[in-house]
Amino acid sequence: MRGNIAQLMQQAQRMQDNLKRAQEELAKLEVVGNAGGNLVSVTLTGAKECLKVRIDPSLLADAEMLEDLVAAAFNDASAKVDAESKTKMGAATAGMPLPPGMKLPF
Repeated sequence: MRGNIAQLMQQAQRMQDNLKRAQEELAKLEVVGNAGGNLVSVTLTGAKECLKVRIDPSLLADAEMLEDLVAAAFNDASAKVDAESKTKMGAATAGMPLPPGMKLPF
């Protein structure tokens, strides 16, 4: 029985180390979301902090279209961060299911 507990504790420690490493990788991650055929691009970090917005000057005359394209580019980048986060965190937990409602990264 003690051997099982020791193994479980070692496994939990490895998973914690893997999660920490995955969170560090995500913190360094930069993704670019695009919209309007690359007329607008938004660069986000893994924490969804906006680093840069690039707008093609041809869009400056149409504010409504520009607003829509910036939102779409941000959403594209956000979806890419979510996908990368899910992949890295899934690998870090070795496929162990998390309790309902528990989200990663913490």
